[in-house]
Amino acid sequence: MLKNIKFLVAGSLFGIVLVKSQVISWFRIQEMFHLQAFHMYGVIGSAIITAMLSILIIKRFELKSINKEAILIPDKKFHWGNVYGGLIFGLGWAITGACPGPIFAQIGSGFPVAIITLLSAIAGTWAYGLLRDELPH
Repeated sequence: MLKNIKFLVAGSLFGIVLVKSQVISWFRIQEMFHLQAFHMYGVIGSAIITAMLSILIIKRFELKSINKEAILIPDKKFHWGNVYGGLIFGLGWAITGACPGPIFAQIGSGFPVAIITLLSAIAGTWAYGLLRDELPH
């Protein structure tokens, strides 16, 4: 259990960043979906650029994990299921004002209504697991 403390600390710091950057704000998310403010696009864009640079550095310098294992980043093929899933995800995000990471930050910030969003996310994940073999992949 003690070895999991680092994950609790990292998650807590991530939650603080989410709260301080206002990405858990329902109003900020609504501004984004109504194309009224750049704030959320700037946050998402900076995350994408950071990820792109990180992957470039990992591949170029053949970096290894903490356990000295090779980091393999497989190529991804286009699949329409990603488009449909993204649309469903975006719709839920627009309605609830939260995606999976900020749900916990919203609850921790004192927005108990986010518990409904969390339960809905868990139910959706459970339903996908139940129907996975029947869905086109």
